[in-house]
Amino acid sequence: MAEDNNREMAMGAVAPSASTPDDPFLVNFSTGFEYVNPKDWPSRKKWIMTSVLSVTGFNRIMVSTIMAPALSTIAQELHMSGTEAIMAMSVYLLATAFGPLVIGPLSEVYGRKPVLHATNIWFLVWNIVCGFSRNRAELLAARLLAGFGASAIYALGGGVLGDVWRPEQRGRSLGLYLLIPLLGATVGPILGGFIVEGTTWRWIFWSTSILQGVMIVGSIPLFSETHAPTILRKKAEHLRKITGDPRYFTEEDVLALGRSISWVLMRSLSRPMRLLLFHPIVQVQACLSAFSYGILYLVLSTFSDLYVKQYQESTSISGLHYIAICLGEVAGGQIARPLMDFVFNKMTRRADGVSKPEFHVPLMLPGAILTPIGLFIYGWAAQRHLQWVIVDIGAALLCFGMQMGGQAMQAYVIDTYPNHTSSASAASQFLRSMTAFGFPLFAPTMYAALGYGWGNSLLAFCAIGIGIPAPLFIWLYGPKLRARAPSSY
Repeated sequence: MAEDNNREMAMGAVAPSASTPDDPFLVNFSTGFEYVNPKDWPSRKKWIMTSVLSVTGFNRIMVSTIMAPALSTIAQELHMSGTEAIMAMSVYLLATAFGPLVIGPLSEVYGRKPVLHATNIWFLVWNIVCGFSRNRAELLAARLLAGFGASAIYALGGGVLGDVWRPEQRGRSLGLYLLIPLLGATVGPILGGFIVEGTTWRWIFWSTSILQGVMIVGSIPLFSETHAPTILRKKAEHLRKITGDPRYFTEEDVLALGRSISWVLMRSLSRPMRLLLFHPIVQVQACLSAFSYGILYLVLSTFSDLYVKQYQESTSISGLHYIAICLGEVAGGQIARPLMDFVFNKMTRRADGVSKPEFHVPLMLPGAILTPIGLFIYGWAAQRHLQWVIVDIGAALLCFGMQMGGQAMQAYVIDTYPNHTSSASAASQFLRSMTAFGFPLFAPTMYAALGYGWGNSLLAFCAIGIGIPAPLFIWLYGPKLRARAPSSY
């Protein structure tokens, strides 16, 4: 309370000159090495922050898919129907739709560090509970709550990358950050298949909990606060304390002038939905990424079943086909990594050194073309029972295209909303998680009615109708939309 009063006194004393960059009481990164701008940190420290988030994302994403090969076993032991078993896997993704809407804004109020550590522990507790579930209700509830904690990575990932990396380094940082988490989505079913055959399905959760515990211990000393406004706020508080002068303030204090803490908190918590409802750029990105994410989880949830039922493979061997998906995603991300920075820097030079977020857009178009091609190959090869390698090539090409386009789109949003990247990421993640939750539920019915050929062709036609116009729309109208967009504060 005393600190809040000091802040009000400070704002009352210096608010008239708050917009002056050289105001002696305006706290910024111009002085003090210990408070250096995260974007100016040494590369080694930046990579440590990026690696902590990357490894954390690996486990949380792996847990979302590791149940896939065990669904029939879990359904039999806990007396669940096939749909209920799929729901047990998908409810985790439902939680990741709503979690970032709270977690993202909180990280912009209290900082990335406390939010990361708190959600790490929350996820660990409920993932352990999943392994001890005795009935379907307990499993569904524990998966839902574990998913809420896991959802932090979807908000914090983009936020931390935006905190420490500059636009011209966006491809490099995104590519290496996503490398490990991309492995998680496909390593999960492979690992799950061998665990189910070798021991009980409960070790799916206990083994990932052990890994989570190790990561928590490692992240506590390694991860530093990256959120610039939080760093500056702590610096201002420190200066007010050691000098006894209440006039030190930050730019964030100016924005909150005359507002209560509850108003600031509610304004922050409403930000993701305001961005989704009133910012066309976020709407386009959210719809495009939601469709791609839904297709990815539709494929992940049915891929093992395809090889077990139509190619008569064992559960563990069927899980090895997820390697094709993994290779497609990793290759897409790593090829996009240097291309993104090359195209961005080349277009910036052509524009006389003036960069724009739209310079990330050209790389979206190849991804939009490759995605439906992969769907056609995968669907009709499976329909006609062709050699399994052709099916895998189609799935790999599908994931290659989605990853390349999605990575470029994510970079565009980070650069468009540098001050509220976590909230913008949370807005898009809401739709992404809803489709990831919903698409696997209708997949069995769709394939039973249309077969793999026409079922995937239907998805391919939708991908053409959504994926190709989107980058053209952003390229033509993105600058105007950004200029007219209301403030994200």
